[in-house]
Amino acid sequence: MQWKRTFALIFSGQIFSILTSAMVQFSVIWHLTEATGSASVLMIAGLAGFLPQAVLGPFIGVWLDRWNRKLTMMIADTVIAVSSLVLGLFYLWGEPSLWVVYAVLLIRSAASAFHAPSFQAAIPLIAPEEQLTRVAGWHQLVFSASGILGPALGIAVYSATSLGTVLLLDVLGALIANVMLLMVRIDQPKPEVVETPSFGKEFVLGWKTFLSAKPIVIITIAMAVFSVAFMPLSMLFPLMTLSHFGRGGYSASLIEAVFGAGMILGGGLLSVLASKWRDSTYMSISLFVIGVTCVLCGLIGSSAFAAFVGLSFFMGAAAPLFNGPYMAMIQKSYDPEKLGRVLSFVTSIGLLSSPIGLALAGPVVDRFGVQIWFFWAGIIVVLIGVFLFLKFNKSGQEQQSLGQ
Repeated sequence: MQWKRTFALIFSGQIFSILTSAMVQFSVIWHLTEATGSASVLMIAGLAGFLPQAVLGPFIGVWLDRWNRKLTMMIADTVIAVSSLVLGLFYLWGEPSLWVVYAVLLIRSAASAFHAPSFQAAIPLIAPEEQLTRVAGWHQLVFSASGILGPALGIAVYSATSLGTVLLLDVLGALIANVMLLMVRIDQPKPEVVETPSFGKEFVLGWKTFLSAKPIVIITIAMAVFSVAFMPLSMLFPLMTLSHFGRGGYSASLIEAVFGAGMILGGGLLSVLASKWRDSTYMSISLFVIGVTCVLCGLIGSSAFAAFVGLSFFMGAAAPLFNGPYMAMIQKSYDPEKLGRVLSFVTSIGLLSSPIGLALAGPVVDRFGVQIWFFWAGIIVVLIGVFLFLKFNKSGQEQQSLGQ
């Protein structure tokens, strides 16, 4: 079928682009970890990666409905490639200042904020409606495989050559992705002949709709607190490997791969067990397991790297048990025509919470050590999980809201 050929070409290019981007992301973080050993430096790098997506998130959906989606993907990939080329040349010629690195990460993040949703918005324009779930599975497979292979390949190239070489490979990946996109046709949807609402009205409507489902409001607030405590750990895993266990880049990439493998397993378990319990119960279990594994990571000794590997796996496996049911609850709670606004609003809350955690974690870790953040973040996450479990099991509020 024509649509399968189209996706074969698109995914062939995206595999290279997503994989090389994953290689760059891990290699840059590991280089900063190895070169500075500073949690504050890592947190600023994390802020550069999160802030553009948090700021642009609420507006991107409206813009994408007006722009050519294929062209948007190509421009985003080109911007990412040019930024990688610039930073790669800096590293090949010498060591750039940290502010150059932060600026490039900021630009890459802004471009990535447009690339992912433009690709998702283009999928229904290509695939038949009954095939969208299958295409989503292909897409998830590409991201999962890249999340596992990217850090390992990135550290291998980084160790054998230099960070500049890894960045130049990202340029090649973006070039391949754009060539593949040039070979396919993506028709634009016909624009609606209606007055375009202002951003202010969109925000107000999204806010009022969001507040209409109180269980979602409660869980979203809990999710925001969770993001403050947990999201800095994505930047602190390499520092934990280096500073606490005294291990190198290959060990750090192993942790990333094991965490990704755990997420794949957790997603599979959720698909099998999805109807056994209520959605809020899965979320409570997820938070409890994540919290306990974080606490244990904050307590284990410097010789227990194998235990750290195991805990990272279980932490990754627990993550889908929160994300999947949370999204399902949102989908059940709002009318389809208002769902997009709510999703943009909820996503922005999560993205804006993450920089708060990053800003707090840097000074704390630099002063007290990386394990202290793992420990207290775990305590907070466990308490959130217990709160949600008691809240929804006592009041039955979830079922009342969703009409179950």
